[in-house]
Amino acid sequence: MEPQQIREGYLVKKGAVLNSWKAVWVVLSEDGMEFYKKKTDRCPKGMIPLKGSKFISPCQDFCKRPMVFKITTDKKQDHFFQASHMEEREFWVKDIKRAISCLEGGKKFARKSTRRSIRLAETINLPELYALLKDQDDGVKELRLEHESKVFNHCFTGATVIEWLISNEKARNRPEALMLATGLMNEGFLQPAGDLSKDGAESGEQSVFLDQSDAFYYFADSGFFCEGYSSDEDSLLKEEFRGNIVKQGCLLKQGHRRKNWKVRKFILRNDPAYMHYYDPTKSDDPLGSIHLRGSVVTAVEYAPDAKKYHIDGNLFEIITSDETHYFLQAASAEERKDWIKAVQAVSKSGK
Repeated sequence: MEPQQIREGYLVKKGAVLNSWKAVWVVLSEDGMEFYKKKTDRCPKGMIPLKGSKFISPCQDFCKRPMVFKITTDKKQDHFFQASHMEEREFWVKDIKRAISCLEGGKKFARKSTRRSIRLAETINLPELYALLKDQDDGVKELRLEHESKVFNHCFTGATVIEWLISNEKARNRPEALMLATGLMNEGFLQPAGDLSKDGAESGEQSVFLDQSDAFYYFADSGFFCEGYSSDEDSLLKEEFRGNIVKQGCLLKQGHRRKNWKVRKFILRNDPAYMHYYDPTKSDDPLGSIHLRGSVVTAVEYAPDAKKYHIDGNLFEIITSDETHYFLQAASAEERKDWIKAVQAVSKSGK
């Protein structure tokens, strides 16, 4: 009987020989993970058996890559994968952990239903707590904070997090709130911004979350960026990144010159309405941006030269107000539908 397929999608994987990071298509089944150079390939580049494997998330080996998790096989081979954002990483983490647990117990894979308990701090579901912290209405507000000639955007203070945890009855006192906040930081949900909070995160053997009004932090999948005092021209450029993140993830994008297709990480923001795309193997500046105000997005069955690169199905097209055409491919019909709906909403409401 064929193993049950559990999850599939794009991840970035660290090479075993050259130590380079490349986007691959990953398929998780009950007993292993197969990864492919392209989604359309029939033969995988490699297979990772999960029986006897150890799993670590978040993996702290790469300080500039907060979304990495690590699988060590029973033959002591390390495999590093990087998700494009926090929610995606948590989906993979839950399913891989469950698959390994089922193999150890000799059971068939089945997802556990998760229930949140707040009776004891160590039993709190950190992903759910993170979602509450990020709630746009009742969570911690992201601000524009200034300190020592620098401007920190989409940021908040350590003291604000502690006060929120106590006032919302997620912690009974400040020591318990500090323990929770440190757990959120160690798990990669909260990231330090600025020298003070970074020193706390990197101090000694144990990271420390600082309950201070001058210690800055940000959500791992937020639109955080830091800037010095700059010219009006620089400020206009930064304006693109001030909107809240509506959706993010990896898509295949057709190039405008060579018409080839490459995996790109997309971040969709509103107010202003922009969609930035990145090389998912790097954490540098975006490769480009699409101004969505007044754009049209539709599902399509055809894109120029798509067949040449074996690209078929789940295509959609964005036509901007200046009539620039972008052809993209989602991993599934449902994902395409979600992206089209999100882009349409932003293009109508964002400036």
